[in-house]
Amino acid sequence: MMNTFASRIDSARPYIPISWLPALPHILPHRVRRKLRSKIRSRQSPSTSLASLETSLSPADTLRSLRAHRWSYYDGQYLLLAVLGIFSLCIIASPGPLFKTAVSTLLLVSLILPITRQFFLPFLPIATWLTFFYACGFIPSDWRPPIWVRVLPALENIFYGANLSNILSAHKNAFLDIMAWLPYGIIHFGAPAVCSIIMFVFASPGTVPVFAGSFGYMNLIGVAIQLSFPCSPPWYENMYGLAPANYTIKGSPAGLARIDTLFGITLYTNTFTGSPMVFGAFPSLHAGSAVIEALFMSHVFPRLRPVFVAYCLWLWWATMYLSHHYAVDLVGGSLLAGTVFYVTKSKFLPRSQPHKTFRWDYDYKEVGEDPTEQGYALADFDSRPRDVDDWTVGSSSSISSGSISPIEDSNSLWEGDTLASHSDSEAKR
Repeated sequence: MMNTFASRIDSARPYIPISWLPALPHILPHRVRRKLRSKIRSRQSPSTSLASLETSLSPADTLRSLRAHRWSYYDGQYLLLAVLGIFSLCIIASPGPLFKTAVSTLLLVSLILPITRQFFLPFLPIATWLTFFYACGFIPSDWRPPIWVRVLPALENIFYGANLSNILSAHKNAFLDIMAWLPYGIIHFGAPAVCSIIMFVFASPGTVPVFAGSFGYMNLIGVAIQLSFPCSPPWYENMYGLAPANYTIKGSPAGLARIDTLFGITLYTNTFTGSPMVFGAFPSLHAGSAVIEALFMSHVFPRLRPVFVAYCLWLWWATMYLSHHYAVDLVGGSLLAGTVFYVTKSKFLPRSQPHKTFRWDYDYKEVGEDPTEQGYALADFDSRPRDVDDWTVGSSSSISSGSISPIEDSNSLWEGDTLASHSDSEAKR
């Protein structure tokens, strides 16, 4: 009987994939890799599979999750993304219908298969933003509002008493060009993926989907503002003065042209000349992306906050030195990122728990602001465990209660970095 009882306990232990460990660089000695593998295994809790990932390839599991899903007004986000995505695909003239149909089909398949859904469902806002941004280049000019040329320079002088972009870019040399190019032309494009990987390993389970959604929606809002309130950047003032602008004017790499010359390439010249959003100076999404990345990383690693602040300041300087943005653009992008982050943090973002280093250390999630810190004691009155269904980030019971219930169902098919946790376990009930 004892053997039977022990075997049941062992079978209930969640499986946490560690197949990535053998792929560690071979420069690590075998003893070190074995010790790391053993340490991660020892962190697995027998009472939860919160950190595990979905491995099912059956569409039936997705249908079961949908049937068990508790719909709320937060689910309206998917209707919005679908409408915006369909509009963008209809506007885009190149590539042709076959390519667009193939990409759309692959995306739908990725949402049907559970093993890919856990990654592509949180990625939907980012995919919609990228598609919408590219589609802006195909929107007819007679559909667009007039371009504001004098507004940003005027605000720059009102708020700061001078054009900070022109001041910072007055003295140029190869060293400063390289120092500005690194954050603006290199780190900016890789930082979201790097931050996601780091948070996947070290943050509470569920942090990465929230980061992906926040990052995608922030950029969607930013592109919508740029489209409805087009403003000329500093390089336009340097080239054309304050003369009226029109949509036939091509973009410019501005200071990044010196990088092309330095390395003998045409990468940035070709990229910015063919930009679909030439007059998207306000708000600066370079600044917004840096700020929202810094806020999320500071949430996970509060002791490293000075490093993340320094990165933001570095990128802000680079945008003005390269004549791509005014200072007011940076303020607008940073305020947008801060607003999205703090709204997300108060409702959806899992809290970091003390003395827990890796995602595998977490037995339960705490979502939203800490009620004890904010003084909302009423949020703690009802602390009974509730089911959590994260097809919609905001549908979790922990969000509505302000406190979190430990997740105890080890048979759930949707536990981990996904927006659809525990829906299958609800279906079994």
